[in-house]
Amino acid sequence: MAVEAAKRPTTTKRPQRLVSKLTLRLQRLLGHYMFSSLTRRILFLNLAGLGVLVSGILYLNQFRDGLIEARVESLMTQGEIIAGAIASSATVETDSISIDPEKLLELQAGESLAPGSDQLDSLDFPINPERVAPVLRRLISPTRTRARIYDRDANLLLDSRHLYSRGQILRYDLAPVEEEDEGALTRIERFISTIFRRSGLPLYKEQPGGNGSAFPEVMSALTGVPSKVVRVSEQGEQIVSVAVPVQRFRAVMGVLMLSTQGGDIDKIVAEERKAILRVFGVAALVTVVLSMLLASTIANPLRRLSAAAVRVRRGVKSREEIPDFSDRQDEIGNLSVALRDMTNALYARIEAIESFAADVSHELKNPLTSLRSAVETLPLARNEESRGRLMDVIQHDVRRLDRLITDISDASRLDAELARDDARRLDLKVFLTDLVDASQETARHKKKVEITFQSDKPPQGKGFTVIGHDLRLGQVITNLIENARSFVSDEGGRIAISLSRHGKFVVLTVEDNGPGIRADNIERIFERFYTDRPSGEAFGQNSGLGLSISRQIVEAHSGTLTAENIPGGKPGEVRGARFLVTIPAES
Repeated sequence: MAVEAAKRPTTTKRPQRLVSKLTLRLQRLLGHYMFSSLTRRILFLNLAGLGVLVSGILYLNQFRDGLIEARVESLMTQGEIIAGAIASSATVETDSISIDPEKLLELQAGESLAPGSDQLDSLDFPINPERVAPVLRRLISPTRTRARIYDRDANLLLDSRHLYSRGQILRYDLAPVEEEDEGALTRIERFISTIFRRSGLPLYKEQPGGNGSAFPEVMSALTGVPSKVVRVSEQGEQIVSVAVPVQRFRAVMGVLMLSTQGGDIDKIVAEERKAILRVFGVAALVTVVLSMLLASTIANPLRRLSAAAVRVRRGVKSREEIPDFSDRQDEIGNLSVALRDMTNALYARIEAIESFAADVSHELKNPLTSLRSAVETLPLARNEESRGRLMDVIQHDVRRLDRLITDISDASRLDAELARDDARRLDLKVFLTDLVDASQETARHKKKVEITFQSDKPPQGKGFTVIGHDLRLGQVITNLIENARSFVSDEGGRIAISLSRHGKFVVLTVEDNGPGIRADNIERIFERFYTDRPSGEAFGQNSGLGLSISRQIVEAHSGTLTAENIPGGKPGEVRGARFLVTIPAES
């Protein structure tokens, strides 16, 4: 029994773990895929705009004001009809005869006094409630309008609430024994009605004894002018009241006051609001669906691009691919293309660094091996001549190492310097003139080589100005001149430099009359540490990085550096080598 009791908790933990795993996966699905941060923002902004629009419609809805105006006109028309019927049912009552003694003395024998207009003014037309009540009942019964009749002293004569026909059964709703809890929808509806309720309306109160003097519309109607007032009850329901004078022969006999039941207008407005809210619900549902679709077309590609970028950062051993969305003609497609190009450039840079490191190690290993061998052999030298040769080898290898390290350091700093330094406007014609002059001065102390510079006349309105780094472009030109100088002979050596403009590009040409380039090595001369020197030149005088660095600098300026042989007059004859530098001109 103890063993069974000990095993039961392990069996109950399995379903709990399963439920927790499913819950975690569901949270990830909803949080990362369906309701990501971007999705929530899109949903919130779209629904917020729709909510503001609906709130404005509910607040500025003209339906309520138009409904009140229509109700007032209806009550006015109804009141005039009922007032006319009441006035026609009134009776003339007078039990007094007015006699003027002065006029009686003026009468002659046989004459009588004719009734005048002043006697008509003394006639009274009282409203008889017994005769008016049946008329009022017949006219008011089809409607839910409350009618009250006041006399000329604003005293209440009749109230339609207390008019009952013969045989009518009166029913009164008893108060509930227990108060019923309002539902959520009822509370929401009341809250919305409270927010959008008209403010500034007078409060409606029943007057004790039915005195009409407390109603401004009644007092205004007693002067013969119909009037209207909109009030609000203690429950927040709007009540429209209209007062119409009851007149006969221009004499005001009383006032007929018609009022709507509390909640009549509010119910119609509430139904209208419900219709607007139903439309809002449908529009909100459509907005949510469209927002989800829009978010899926934005968030999902961005999520895939972000995950791919993380894999690129972590994937050291394998090469990761960035999702291709280039078929999308939008910003996400442009972002995908940019990330793919950046990733490819990154991998190309990594491969270049690995290749560069391998080449550097290989190039440094050769002089180091030679230097080590010379150093180990030096103690074994038997005479001074052998020691001198070994010392020459050591000094040569040290100079070669110094040259290699200097060129390697220059090549490794090249990208950073080009990215960090700002490019400037540079007039290549002026710049080349200064460089050629400096090279000619240098040529006096080296080989006797003729260096010439020629510039074509540029098209009208165009020059030889480019945007670039003057130090690095000067390094390119110097490398090309020194490379050409190393291949020409001492006697009759010639280097021709020319500058021309071809469309949007400035073309710099460096030509020499040396032996040219072997056809199978034209592109290899731009590889790192590749050397193909003249036969008479000592070994180790060049690192093989000059042309490679020059091409790298020109490509950093969005240009090209190529090489070709200058054909001679006979088939297969070569008169020298030509290097072409093409750089975009300033636009």
